[in-house]
Amino acid sequence: MDETTQDIKFKNGIAPEDMEYEGLPTVVIAGRPNVGKSTLFNRFLNRRVAIVNDQPGVTRDPVETTAIINGQPVHLVDTGGYKLTRDIGTKEAELDDYVVEKSLEMIEKADVVILVLEAGVITGEDEEFILKMRPYWGKMIAAVNKTEGGKNEAEAWNYAKYGFENLIFISAEHGDRVGELADLITDRCDFSRVKVLSADRPIKIAILGKPNTGKSTLSNRLTHSEASIVCDYAGTTRDVVEGEFEFGGKHFKVLDTAGIRRKARVTDDVEYYSVNRAIKTLDECDIVFLMIDAVEGLAEQDKKICSLAFEKGRGIIFVLNKWDLREEQGTKAEKATREWMNIMFGQMDFAPILTLSALHGKGIKDLLNTAISLYEQLTRKIPTPSLNNALQDWLERYPPPASKTAHFKIRYMIQASTNPVNFIIFATRPEVVPETYITYLKNRIREDLGFDQIPVQLEMKGSRTKWEEREK
Repeated sequence: MDETTQDIKFKNGIAPEDMEYEGLPTVVIAGRPNVGKSTLFNRFLNRRVAIVNDQPGVTRDPVETTAIINGQPVHLVDTGGYKLTRDIGTKEAELDDYVVEKSLEMIEKADVVILVLEAGVITGEDEEFILKMRPYWGKMIAAVNKTEGGKNEAEAWNYAKYGFENLIFISAEHGDRVGELADLITDRCDFSRVKVLSADRPIKIAILGKPNTGKSTLSNRLTHSEASIVCDYAGTTRDVVEGEFEFGGKHFKVLDTAGIRRKARVTDDVEYYSVNRAIKTLDECDIVFLMIDAVEGLAEQDKKICSLAFEKGRGIIFVLNKWDLREEQGTKAEKATREWMNIMFGQMDFAPILTLSALHGKGIKDLLNTAISLYEQLTRKIPTPSLNNALQDWLERYPPPASKTAHFKIRYMIQASTNPVNFIIFATRPEVVPETYITYLKNRIREDLGFDQIPVQLEMKGSRTKWEEREK
C-alpha cells in the first residue's frame, strides 16, 4: 500500500477497520468448543464482538471482520467449535454438522490458521481436529490458551509431541503473549496485494427481527456468501455475523443478528447475550432492516425493535419477507398491508414498507436503492442560513399561537447533528411552546427539507438573542 491505514485514518477520520480493502490475508481462529477462540477474537479487536460463554458450542456461524493486527489489516474469522460428540438424529446434531462444515471451509481458504488448544488434558476432539489439520500444517500456528502467569505450562508442553512448527502459550483473557502471537501472524501474512479500495465509511445495515423471519437468508443473499448458517431450527444465529458488499457504487456492511424473542421465551444465558448483542447493533448501524414474516404477520417484539431504533434516530425499513408465500398478493394486497402497518406503527408512518423474497432475491434491488436514499437523508447537512430562511417562511405561513399565559418568540434554528438527524430551535420561552406547534415544525422539516423517510429529532432551547445578533 502506498499509504498506511493510519495515514488514511488521520486524513479522513475513518477507522482503518471500516475501510474497504482488496487482497486482505485471511486469518482463521479454529479449535474445539470452549477453548477461548472467541475471547482471542475479541482480544484482537479490542472490543466484544463474538459472544463468550462457558457453554460449549456458543459460536455457530463464522464471525468475520476486518481487524488491525500490528498496524496491518487482516480478514479475521472466528469459527464454530469442532464437536466430536453428537446426539444423532437431533436438530442440534444437524446444526453441529453445519458448523464443522463451515469451519473446515474457512480453514481451507485461510492464509494463516490459529489452532487454539487448551492447557490441560488432551481430548479426543483435540486429537481428531489436529489430525484434520495435517493438510494445512504449513499455515498453522498452535496457540495453547489459559496459561496466564505460567499456569498449566507443564501440561501445555504435551502438545509438542504433535510436531507443530509454531507452538506458543498464551492467555486470550489476560493478554499474555498475545503480542508475540500477533508477530507470528503478521510475519506469515503477505500484505503486498492489499489495496485500499475506498476510505469512505460503509453504510451499516442491521438486520433485525424475531427468529426464522429470513434474516440470515437475506444476509447471505446480499453478501453473495453462505457466511450465516440457514436452517429451520430457530435461534441458529447467535453472534452478529458481519459481511460486506457493493451496490449502486456504495460500500455496505451488513450485520446479521440473532432473532429477538419475547423476554419470557429467552431461556438461557447464550440467548440472553445474543439478543442483547443484536439490540446493541442499533448503536453501530445506520439503517435497520426490520424483517417481518409476511405470512405470520407482526409480533410484539417488532414494535419493541422499532421503538428502540426510532429513539436512536436510525433509518428503518419494514421488510415483509416471504411475500411470495402469501395467498393474497398484488398491488391491492400490498396497499392494504401498508395501511394496516401504518396503523400499527403510528409514529413510523414515514418509514418505507417493502415486500421481499430473500430466498429468491425478488425485491432486493428496491430494498438497497431505498437504503441508499435513507442514508443520504441521514447524512444530509442543511446550512444554517438556509434553515433560518425556511424557519421564517414556516412562521409566516402558520404564526405561533399567542396568549397572555403562553407568549413566546421563536428566534432561530440550527442542525445539531447528522445520523441521527437532530435540530435545535431556540425560543424565548421553550417550555410553553405547544406540542402541536412543535409537531408542525417537525413536519415542515420533514417535507420541506427532504427528511421524509427517517426519524427527525427536534429540541426546543431557550435564547433571547436573534440569529442576526448572535452572528455579529
